[in-house]
Amino acid sequence: MDSQFTVIAQENSKGLFDCPGYKFSATAVDIRDNQSGQLDLALIVGDAPLKSAAVFTQNDVTAAPVDLCKAVLKANPEKIGGIVINSGNANACTGKHGVADAQEMSASAQVTSNIGLPFYVCSTGRIGRRLPIDKISAGIDTCAKALKHCPTQSLQTAQAILTSDTCEKQATVTIQYQGKTFTLAGIAKGAGMIEPNMATMLAFIITDLDASHASLQKYLSKANAQTFNCISIDGDMSTNDTVILLANGKSGGSIDEDPILAQAFQEALTFISEILAKKIVSDGEKITKIVTLEIKGCSTFENAEKVARAIGNSLLVKTSFYGSDPNWGRIVDAAGYARVGLKLDQLNLHYNAVPALLSGIPQEQNADDWKAIAQNRSFTITLDLNQGDQSFKLITTDLSEAYVDFNKSE
Repeated sequence: MDSQFTVIAQENSKGLFDCPGYKFSATAVDIRDNQSGQLDLALIVGDAPLKSAAVFTQNDVTAAPVDLCKAVLKANPEKIGGIVINSGNANACTGKHGVADAQEMSASAQVTSNIGLPFYVCSTGRIGRRLPIDKISAGIDTCAKALKHCPTQSLQTAQAILTSDTCEKQATVTIQYQGKTFTLAGIAKGAGMIEPNMATMLAFIITDLDASHASLQKYLSKANAQTFNCISIDGDMSTNDTVILLANGKSGGSIDEDPILAQAFQEALTFISEILAKKIVSDGEKITKIVTLEIKGCSTFENAEKVARAIGNSLLVKTSFYGSDPNWGRIVDAAGYARVGLKLDQLNLHYNAVPALLSGIPQEQNADDWKAIAQNRSFTITLDLNQGDQSFKLITTDLSEAYVDFNKSE
């Protein structure tokens, strides 16, 4: 960390409320058609036109709101009104009607908020069903009339975007620089269908700093590659993944004009993204273990990532995590079928700091220690291929009977 600035995560984040210059609201319109009263629609707007950046799912099958967001981002990313989000329905694989519904959501938000600038649209939930657009349009009007900068509305917005999540996910990071405080605040959702690039996840990060779209896009892409793209719960890639970054410039600080502040912003953006990504993994559907895979000593970054994903998405490895079984044989097997040319006699494998393999030789005298570590909810497995200096870190989970039962149907 540069001594000229300090980046701090706030312990008791109030989410979007912590960043000045924004308003938000949420309501329940019964998108799931179950009369639960669950919040399922939200608006996030700026007090002034917003500059923006975004990253999206890399699935070939993309939902209508993702396509709309891409068009908005391309057309005028530096004059954005805000974001309208619904949960309970993904508006994916819904054809021309889905496209029209996403456009209607954006248009309704523009008109009812009296902002008159393009809105991003994000949807999450069940695939293949049309949105109840009449309910949603009425709900957007309700949200627009209730927009406020207050902690209650902020919390409700974080709750309205959830699907199978068990809790809201909020984070705040501040930058202390030259006697001033600059803020990044964010919310996210995601619990299942979590596999990069990104996950069945939405994340919205706002800041009071100013920056061009080009700068915001560069910094967001880098932060995303190191955080949201480094988590996996079940190996499935969603149709709707979206991360949006908004900047209002209210603080008076500009990352385009100060390279040190730009460095601080990149660090803070990566930090808040990491916090939100970890919250997503921690709330994975019916998980009992969170395992950090650190793959080291690879000849290329791509090889390190291949090995990490092969291990992290192996059903046999994940079920052994669930059983608290330090089955390093399954880990080595998965690393081998990544086909990166590893050599068994070069492998070092550790559970936390305890060796399981050294130069491919089992360290059986440590077996009791491996077993004790594997009992923990969180632990780290480090695999060193000793073939180079490239590395990759992936946060993954176990796979339980409860996950299978939970996902047998929607």
